[in-house]
Amino acid sequence: MAEERAIAIAIQIDFSDLELVEDRRITVDTARIASESFPIVASGAEADMRCRRALMEAWVQRETAKFQLPPSRLALDPTDVVLIEHDGRQLEFRLAAIADQDARPIEAVRTDAVIYGARPGPERDVTLPSPVVYGPPVVAMMDLPILDEEVPAWRPFIGIFTSPWYGQAAVWKSPTLDSFALLDVIGRPARMGALAFDFHSGPTDRFDYGNALYVDMLSGTLTSVTDLELFAGANTLAIESATGLWEIVQFSNAELVSGGSYKLTRLLRGQRGTESAIGNPAPQGARVVMLDPDVAPLSIASTDVGIAWNWMVGPASEDLTDISYAQVAFTPRGVGLRPYSVTHVSQPWKFARVPGDLTISWKRRTRAPVGDSWDSVEVPLFEDAESYEVDILDGTMVKRTLASDTTSVVYTGTQQTTDWGALLGPGGSLQLAIHQLSAQFGRGAPKLETLFF
Repeated sequence: MAEERAIAIAIQIDFSDLELVEDRRITVDTARIASESFPIVASGAEADMRCRRALMEAWVQRETAKFQLPPSRLALDPTDVVLIEHDGRQLEFRLAAIADQDARPIEAVRTDAVIYGARPGPERDVTLPSPVVYGPPVVAMMDLPILDEEVPAWRPFIGIFTSPWYGQAAVWKSPTLDSFALLDVIGRPARMGALAFDFHSGPTDRFDYGNALYVDMLSGTLTSVTDLELFAGANTLAIESATGLWEIVQFSNAELVSGGSYKLTRLLRGQRGTESAIGNPAPQGARVVMLDPDVAPLSIASTDVGIAWNWMVGPASEDLTDISYAQVAFTPRGVGLRPYSVTHVSQPWKFARVPGDLTISWKRRTRAPVGDSWDSVEVPLFEDAESYEVDILDGTMVKRTLASDTTSVVYTGTQQTTDWGALLGPGGSLQLAIHQLSAQFGRGAPKLETLFF
């Protein structure tokens, strides 16, 4: 009894570290691929011949036969080739298995001597793959306010860019210049760039129409958004100031000036309590990072805050000694724990009942993400307790510090006389610095205010 199976065959032979050959013979819808590797190096012509031979062997051997012979045919052994007449054809079969019983049951597979005379194929030109060379990455480590309520507030953020991208970037840290420990693996490059021109100070709490932000992007595109998208958090970026602080800016309009260069206008400045970074102009060449999901938090512990760590950033597939790694010095400060500055400081004509006393009041802000709701009557405190300190300033010198656990403080007439030699009156002015206090961070961002009488 002979049997023919309808199969689809493909043979693939890996004959060197650089190249493989493949041959196919498919007559049905499905395909089965056989693959072989040899611990030798062969020429392309030799490998092509071996591949075609293996394909024909697999193709011919799809036919099998089972039959029995009498015990008198003991001369036949496995691997012997016999001729079997089937369907009017004389076919060569190789004996694959024989069981010595009363009658000798035999299993055989089809073979053909012709396939072993195949000649080598044509030689092939071997094309060596271009080596991938990684350059040091562009790395931005940023102490930022809370961007995601799921991320612990003390954790800084990192943006990494390199071309070509590593696939995965590894971030290592150490308090010294050795004994680095792996901290994080980053899977996607950040959208980063640099300022094409200096970026000057501007207003907060309203759109800045006076400044235009010119950015040369390393990769990615920027687009304009509607006001609804903007107020929902779209088009948010961080700019490194001359003092090392990061200002968070949003932009409505993005105009492509040239390849990778954009002009950004209709700006919202000092977002998420970063108005203290506006003071000095951000210089040309300062780093710019789009704050989207490609920017990742660094998974440091709260006890790591304030330590001058050394960092190594590079491809996760390479050892730390590889030249593609960049070394960065960065001290996380836990800015996400810092209270925002207060707002709406009162004018000095609101005096207390005691003549000469001056009541100074303000509105507090919150670093809690939920505080950005239009429906809240008052923003959540988001601190262990409500507490403030008000510095009375004489230029850069602090004359007196007033403490309060409410959003107002009284600067008494006696204190004024002690500090200035007389009560404050018409034509005078008073410089203040108001800080909300945090049990974890200490003084929050200052609100500098000059009150005029």
